[in-house]
Amino acid sequence: MDQKSENLFSEFPPITTEQWEETIHKDLKGADYSKKLIWKTPEGLAVKPYYRAENLNEIPWIDAFPGDFPFVRGNKTADNNWLVRQDIKVDSIVAANEVALDVLMKGVDALGFQLDCQKEYSIEDIELLLKNIRADIAEINFLGSKQHLELVEMMDKLVRKYNRPLDKIFGSVNYDPLMRFSRRGVWFESEAADFDKAYAMIKAAQALPNFRVIGVNGHVFADSGANIVEEIALSLSAGAEYLTRLTDKGLFIGEVAPKMKFNLAVGSNYFMEIAKIRAIRLLWAQIVNAYGLNDARNGRMFIHARNASWNFTVYDPWVNALRTTTGTMSAAIGGVDSFAVLPYNTAFETPGVIAERIARNQQLILKEESYLDKVVDPAAGSYYIENLTSMLVDKAWKLFLELDARGGFVASLHDGFVQQKVAESAANRNSNIASRRDILLGTNQYPNFTESISTALDPAVFMPEDKTHPEAVIETLKPYRGAMAFEKMRYATDEFSKTNPRPVVWLLTFGNLAMRKARANFASNFFACAGYEVVDNSGFASIEEGIEAAKKVKPAFVVLCSSDEEYEENALRAYEALNHQSIVVLAGYPLPLAETLKSAGMQYFIHVKTNVLETLQMFQEKLGIQSKM
Repeated sequence: MDQKSENLFSEFPPITTEQWEETIHKDLKGADYSKKLIWKTPEGLAVKPYYRAENLNEIPWIDAFPGDFPFVRGNKTADNNWLVRQDIKVDSIVAANEVALDVLMKGVDALGFQLDCQKEYSIEDIELLLKNIRADIAEINFLGSKQHLELVEMMDKLVRKYNRPLDKIFGSVNYDPLMRFSRRGVWFESEAADFDKAYAMIKAAQALPNFRVIGVNGHVFADSGANIVEEIALSLSAGAEYLTRLTDKGLFIGEVAPKMKFNLAVGSNYFMEIAKIRAIRLLWAQIVNAYGLNDARNGRMFIHARNASWNFTVYDPWVNALRTTTGTMSAAIGGVDSFAVLPYNTAFETPGVIAERIARNQQLILKEESYLDKVVDPAAGSYYIENLTSMLVDKAWKLFLELDARGGFVASLHDGFVQQKVAESAANRNSNIASRRDILLGTNQYPNFTESISTALDPAVFMPEDKTHPEAVIETLKPYRGAMAFEKMRYATDEFSKTNPRPVVWLLTFGNLAMRKARANFASNFFACAGYEVVDNSGFASIEEGIEAAKKVKPAFVVLCSSDEEYEENALRAYEALNHQSIVVLAGYPLPLAETLKSAGMQYFIHVKTNVLETLQMFQEKLGIQSKM
């Protein structure tokens, strides 16, 4: 068998990189290699079109094992299991307990209780909330409450009361004054008092070695528009701020680092998100090590992740279930410790039983039917992912050092540097969506033509989440969704159409079959993004026939769809015949004809370089459609 294998492979002589490059340059026929084949990511990375074994030579951790410092390959050594988490809003303690017990029987092994920040909970309340839940079997996490220290003390008392093994109690209290300051512009009490409380919480949880009390909610950066490098660097900078402040208070690094949990968001940039999780673990291990570790295990990063809400959409919401599936796969392959799938309808309503079940089962399928929990760090050795990881490590480390040179995370909030970086990335992402360089399926490309929203939606659905306190001392971070501007526009059309005819976009197709079909498809997708009714036509035998048909219909828009050659003789005739009754639009931008048409009064051209959002918003104004939001 060995001999046969050797003979088989000997039939395929190795091809050098130089030979590949020579062939590629020949195929490009003089085109710029870097422009055609090098992917410039929003993070500033230059990703090559292919990677080979030799590209692993400069990867310093390539021979590392899972569970070994610097933990780029994860904390686990036997398998890739992660906890399936579901968060439960606690409106009623009894009802929340019933939901928790139910989902624990359906595959969930980590619970997140979203407490009411306006309510004071007693130990009896928490005991009732956890009734019949084995804290040594299911991970227990608390979110939202201001009683952070009290919750830690309650958990310590309750697990002792029920005689649970203290080292088997996994969970967290999500105390993150830094992120509160980032989002509200004020501290819980004061800067000094908040870090004093963090110190007290670590002391209170000393008997519970696996119960984490400091959260670093890096998902806020991603959901506010930050790119992946910024999400990594800003999360690490916030984490390092906690390490510095708490070790300055006399705590040893081995007491602080294991009590921290990073809560991250995972988007749908599949391979980049895998690399992100690996990169941030490595960098955190190096940062913690700089504080003087005496046990390498204390350099492990504990990651809970959920899907990024930034790319969730209100229209065609079922696509969200596809987005969350790829994100969940990235998180699992990257090696997170726990994960929560956001239900597909989270963006616009409170998820019900069915939505929660679908979200829960997405993870269970990836475990039980796809076996993603069986192999530790399955991405290890991938030429592509290892190099993405390396590039993210280098880029994020540079930004982290820049933040450190400015005095750290808090100082960089006060001088506006953090907000500036996030705002710049958000503006870039918004621009890419507006011009369709980035696609949100069902929103700015390939919308569902027949979909409309008839129910009244909360105006907050289409607005950034602004939690700025009246006494804020900094500009705050405001999570939002990238689809909001398109959705607000389309929802305005739906509202307008309740009392008025829905605007009709009528395609005047003629001439060259291939070009008229291509441009009709382009125009259909373009205008459907605003919720207009699109009427396609199979093609008119002549421009005169098309003009007469358009005059009878009197649509809001007439879009000319044909080839540039056909436009030469017919576009101006159609415009002059129809512009008094309809907005006449030409699909394409034929030069120099476009300038001639403009001089005759024709204003509207749609093509691949058009800013779709701005153009549609302009058409909304011309039609008198105004958003009430």
